[in-house]
This record gives sequence, C-alpha cells and structure tokens, in this order.
Amino acid sequence: MEITKIPHNVLANKTKTIPADEIKAGKYTQLILDMKKAMVDNMGVGLAANQIGLDLSIFVIDTKVALENKVPEAYFNPEITEYSKDTDNIEEGCLSIPGFYVEIPRSKKIMFKALDESGKKIKFKAKGFLARVLQHETDHLNGLVIKDRRA
Repeated sequence: MEITKIPHNVLANKTKTIPADEIKAGKYTQLILDMKKAMVDNMGVGLAANQIGLDLSIFVIDTKVALENKVPEAYFNPEITEYSKDTDNIEEGCLSIPGFYVEIPRSKKIMFKALDESGKKIKFKAKGFLARVLQHETDHLNGLVIKDRRA
C-alpha cells in the first residue's frame, strides 16, 4: 500500500464522513487491516485514510499506544470537542512528508469522540502522547499536515 505524499490534493481537503451502517456492516474491516499493516510497514504511529489516497474519514493508531491507553486502534468520523489551554511543543514527523520534522504546539489534553470499528459511538479524554497522535491524525482528515501547523 503506497503512502500518499504532499502536495497531493487528497491531503489538503476535509475527508468524507462515513455512514455508521456501512461501518456496522463491516464494509471497512479489510481496509482497517490494510491500513494497520501499511502504518507498521512504514514505521508510523498513526495513519489516516487520505494518506493512502482515500477520501474517507478514518484513521488507525499504533497497537501499543492503543493498548497502553485502553482505546481502540481504528476511528471513524473523529472529532476533537475540547482542547486544553495547556500545550507543549514536540517534534513531529509525517509519513506523507518523508524526512521533514518540525516542532508542533499541541494541547496536552483533549476530549475526543468518534465511531469505533463496530460503528459504536465512543467518547473519551486523551492526554500526553495519545492526545498528540489523535490531534495529528484528525488534522489529516481535516486537510491539514504538519507544514500547516508550524509553531
């Protein structure tokens, strides 16, 4: 599975929302497996569907990060509903911009909601590295890359 690189248009636009009934019907099960494999193969900690050229509001995160935080690995139609005022600047890279690293200011805590792989609504508070990964991947689905977010 090829990683889409900037300046491809699919990375610059907001992705399409996915109907819950399609998720519940298992329409995206194989795609999620393929995205997880592509993320691992490319040594990423997250991968959004538009990073593989698909205009879909889906992303996956690293299994270890998900397990450590007791959260799912796949998210559909994610939304960050609250950002803490408390931020930190940490260097980030991106699979769609190979070799480019930049410090990005991000909220240390967020409130996050999405649909999980079974189409069930989920909502939780995320902090630390998990919050950073969720913000990075949600940015992708909103058409933003780290070059758009520089401090």
